[in-house]
Amino acid sequence: MIDELDARLIDLLAAEPRVGVLEASRRLGVARGTVQARLDRLQSRGVITGYGPDVDPAALGYGVTAFVSLEIRQAGGHDPVTAKLALIPEVLEAHTITGAGDMLCRVVARDNADLQRVIDAIVDVPGVVRTSTVIALAAPISYRVLPLTRSAARAAPE
Repeated sequence: MIDELDARLIDLLAAEPRVGVLEASRRLGVARGTVQARLDRLQSRGVITGYGPDVDPAALGYGVTAFVSLEIRQAGGHDPVTAKLALIPEVLEAHTITGAGDMLCRVVARDNADLQRVIDAIVDVPGVVRTSTVIALAAPISYRVLPLTRSAARAAPE
């Protein structure tokens, strides 16, 4: 669980990832040691997983986002497929899922013709039996976690 101070610290880091511990303590109105202890705890618990830059694939020339559902040959399992998918740079994430497919991948491509190349690379992975692709037209809600952290902080027992 996180509390209001944790949520405020996460908000600050999301808005200004390069802010230092001393400046964060000044802005949050708490001691430097408190900020450092909170950061250490949030990192060790896996709440904060990184400080890297957020990168927009479209700004890199990958303007098409698609979601590819994979049907996987059950005999080999997910791990060998996942290892091969990780070698395809356009595969941004992969999740094992329930339902009609076995795995769902978020992929990017330069254009629709390039998307076909990416799908062909995925289909070439040993163990992938079939794919089904949907192209994202827009992202009215981009990936976000700040509303979730605020909600989790409000739900924390006092």
